Amino acid sequence: MSIKAVAVFCGSRSGTNSLFALHARQLGTMLAHRGITLIYGGGSKGIMAEIANAVLENNGRVVGIIPKLLNELESRHNAISEILEVPDMHTRKRMLYEKCDAAVILPGGYGTLDEFFEILTWNQLNIHDKKIIIMNSAGFYDHLIKHLQTMEEQQFLYHKILDKLSIVNEPGEIIF
Repeated sequence: MSIKAVAVFCGSRSGTNSLFALHARQLGTMLAHRGITLIYGGGSKGIMAEIANAVLENNGRVVGIIPKLLNELESRHNAISEILEVPDMHTRKRMLYEKCDAAVILPGGYGTLDEFFEILTWNQLNIHDKKIIIMNSAGFYDHLIKHLQTMEEQQFLYHKILDKLSIVNEPGEIIF
């Protein structure tokens, strides 16, 4: 399957490590150079802004999907290729999944984890089989990965973790 669009789930804040923003920019540049559309939450702050701006600076296409309630909080990015305003978070997540061929999870907060776990759950339930990649920038997701391994070891998962997702430490390791 050829990858034409990638959903990126990430923070609307930048975090404390400058590597998070650097990896977002590198991934955005890579997507643009490969002609892959970025599908993301539509914000103009934090890591969300870094990846969207990197795609745009490299003549790529960016589609943002933002719920009305987050227009202020995430500051809607009005310079992107296409912005879709939706009524709620459930609609946003459904559209993000429908429009992408794969997903990359960058550092972020509750919303990032919510989007990650929903797409991972849908993958486990065979609702889709889209490639899911965790970008473990500076070990940001080490604790989460350890918890996933514990879930596997304690036999709460139906598949091995690495059957359903890939874990990389930097953008150059991503294979689409």
